[in-house]
Amino acid sequence: MTARESRAMRVGAALVAVLATSPPLAFAQERNPAADDERDRAFVEALRREDPGDAARYTELRDARRNAIAELQKVQARYGAAGPELRPLLLPQLKEAQRRYAESSLAVLDFLDARDRRALARYEDEIGRIKALLDEHVRTRTDLEKLRRGE
Repeated sequence: MTARESRAMRVGAALVAVLATSPPLAFAQERNPAADDERDRAFVEALRREDPGDAARYTELRDARRNAIAELQKVQARYGAAGPELRPLLLPQLKEAQRRYAESSLAVLDFLDARDRRALARYEDEIGRIKALLDEHVRTRTDLEKLRRGE
């Protein structure tokens, strides 16, 4: 192995270690939990008005993600507190917690993507109706202009 490959391996291993012990990006930013909770309540209420089933599904997915985050934080804390000799024993738990976090986050994103695609389809339909109405106005305007000119 060349010196360059060896250095790349060390950098890669260090990066994996840092990523394995760091919290997800969402936790790295300063958050206002009260504002987040209020936005979430408003979103759930809007979902409930649109479709109670969607609201129930979202809250289920959201709660699963919150549980996965809490579990990941606990495992990360244990991993961080463990000495170098115990970390290899905790690594499988950490990877499993990260996997559950990723799966639950993807499930929320899938739900939101599907909802947004449905909304986009509704908006496109409505835009089509508005365009047709504008085309009808143009035809009506043309006919009225002809009448006004006495044609």
